[in-house]
This record gives sequence, structure tokens and C-alpha cells, in this order.
Amino acid sequence: MKVARFSTPGDDPRFAIVDDQDAAAPELVVLAGDPMFAGYHPTGERVPLADAKLLAPVIPRSKVVCVGLNYAEHAKDLAANVDAPDNPLIFLKPNTAVIGPGDPIQIPPVEGRITHESELVVVIGKIAKQVKAENWADYVFGYTCGNDVSARDQMFADGQWARAKGYDTFAPLGPWIETELDPTNLEISSTVDGEARRHGNTKDLLHPIPELIEYISNVWTMLPGDVIMTGTPSGLGGFVHGQTIDITIEGIGTLSNPARNRDGVA
Repeated sequence: MKVARFSTPGDDPRFAIVDDQDAAAPELVVLAGDPMFAGYHPTGERVPLADAKLLAPVIPRSKVVCVGLNYAEHAKDLAANVDAPDNPLIFLKPNTAVIGPGDPIQIPPVEGRITHESELVVVIGKIAKQVKAENWADYVFGYTCGNDVSARDQMFADGQWARAKGYDTFAPLGPWIETELDPTNLEISSTVDGEARRHGNTKDLLHPIPELIEYISNVWTMLPGDVIMTGTPSGLGGFVHGQTIDITIEGIGTLSNPARNRDGVA
């Protein structure tokens, strides 16, 4: 089931189930509330997907948890062939970094490369604290596509990643949440202006999702709506003003965002 968050002119954001049985004219089955908390209660209203603005399918209540170097080949992409850590390498983005499909990634006026990272995102569905790996699925609401945008040169200059990865708009999510998905063998790819960039498969995660949920929930209590960005596969990630970044994950769909220089700087 695909759960979307959307808006139409004059209305507040609402939630819906995506009915794409007619691929040529998909519709949104409008729900009475946020299904994570209120369950699935259709209002009877249907909105053509073409008439709606898709929003970030979830706004994390407290945090975006990211996992670094979770594919061996991506670790080799970084300077000096950085070794992947024995334990998950976790860090945070603020929820103010989250944007939705079609929203522009705002490139800050900083030196160096801005890169994208195509990632499977786990959406947490209930309070998760000290979860055992064997119980991981009880805490997952679903999955979406994510883009862990990074100011790459700042990462190395700072020696830590909070600034380089935490700018506003540096956590695109979408286009919707898929609630019925086996995350263990999914193709992930990305393009920049249609040019193939990153590619991988979730079967190659060094630290799979059950391990991540156990590890992370022993560090931070995860709240409903918090998300885990599980890491990016290998490939080139740089982009500049005017380009469009597409993240595609098998079984979910494609998240697309244009890049714009912040404050209109050319």
C-alpha cells in the first residue's frame, strides 16, 4: 500500500492511499487523518494524482537518523578508501532538512562539491527503544526514497558531518511510503539530468535493517514518524544549480528534486 501526503489549492496537507491500478490516471483515496496514528479511514473523496502536490510523506517528529558507509563500494568512493566501520556509523540531520518531491534542493554558498546519496529510508511507526533485532518489523511503518545531500568538502574540512549534511533542504523524502515491501533485495539507482550515477542493491547493506533498528534504538529513542536513511550505494554524486536528481528504488518509485542556488545566486 502506498501512503501519500499531499495538498491541493486552498487545503491543508492531507493523507491518502495511492490507487494506481489505472496507471494512466492514478488517484488519491483521501484518508480522514494520518494513518500512522488514526488508521486507514477513507473519507470517500478521490483526487486525481495529477491535480495534487505531493509533499514529503512524513515529517519526522524529532530526527532523521542517517547511516554512513553502509555499502562497501561506497566506502571505497571516499578519499583514501575509507574502511567501513565495524558498527553502524550513525549521525543526525534536523527535521528542518526534510523536503518533498519536486521541492528544490537549495545549494548553500559554500566552496566545493554538493553531492546526492540515493538511500532506502525506513519510516518508524511506533516508539522504539532498545528493540531486539528479531522484533524489528514490529516498529516499521513503511519505506520511502531518500536523498542524503552533502556538502562533501565541508565534511572533510570540519572532521564531522553535522554542518555538511544538515543544511535546510538536504533531506528530500518521497514520493510516498510503501507499507508492504520486503526491503532485503531492492535495486537502488539515481540519475542527474537523466545520466546514470549511483547504483546498488539493498542485499549488499553491510548492516541490514534489523541490526540498524536494534543499534540505533539503543542510542536514541525513535518516535513515530522518525526515519532511518540506510546508506548509499557506490557511484558519482555531484550536481549543480539547474540539474535534477532522481532517486529510484524498486517497489517504491522515484523521488525527483531540482537543484537551485540559494538566494537566487547564479
